Formats: sequence, structure tokens, C-alpha cells
Amino acid sequence: MNGINIWIAIGAGGGLGAMARHGVSRVTLHYLGPNFPWGTLSVNVLGSFIMGAAIVWLSRHEPQSTALRGFLMVGVLGAFTTFSTFSMDVVTLYKDRTIQIAAAYLVASVVLSILGLLAGLFLTRQAL
Repeated sequence: MNGINIWIAIGAGGGLGAMARHGVSRVTLHYLGPNFPWGTLSVNVLGSFIMGAAIVWLSRHEPQSTALRGFLMVGVLGAFTTFSTFSMDVVTLYKDRTIQIAAAYLVASVVLSILGLLAGLFLTRQAL
């Protein structure tokens, strides 16, 4: 599947993933309260689990389905949690390269993302 159809599949999956993320966040907030980011933790762990299972299933049952991969992996799971993709990247780097490269990517991603957020907060506060 090429062109506009893959974009439509990803967009449709993204809409479903975003709604699922919101639903999980509301349920965890209701049952577990606001004192810890249970919703974020839940979608990150669940999304990573689903991505791992989906990789195996897709490779065995639908190895050529770019539309299904785009819909599920990029769309649904991308909107549900980008942490699942990050988790897969770390594991892939570990398997394909070395533990040092995987660890460097892991640390750089977490530290630089937090620094990016802090820089965005600081610069925007200064500008406003």
C-alpha cells in the first residue's frame, strides 16, 4: 500500500490510539487518584507490551502488510504511547549493535527530552 492510503491508515489508527490513551488516563485517575501519573505509566507499559506482541504476530502472519503495520504500530501505538517505539528502539540497538549503544540512546533520550521540556518551559516563560 502506497501513497495516500498509508497516511489514511496511520491517521485512523492515531485517532483510535489517542482516544484509548485518554480513556486509560481517565480510568486510572478515577480509580487511583491524581497523586502519581498512573495513566502515563499504564499506557507506556501496556503499549510496549502490545508492540512486542504485535511485532511477533505481524512478522508471522502479515509480514508484507504495510497498511496494517502503519495502522497499528505508527497510528494506534504511536498515539497511545511513543514510549513503546522508544522501548523497541532500545531493544533493537541492544540486539543489533551493543549494550553500550543501547544504553547511550536510552540515557540520551530521557535526559535530553527532559532538558528539552525544561528549555521549552524556561524560554516560553521568558518570552511571555
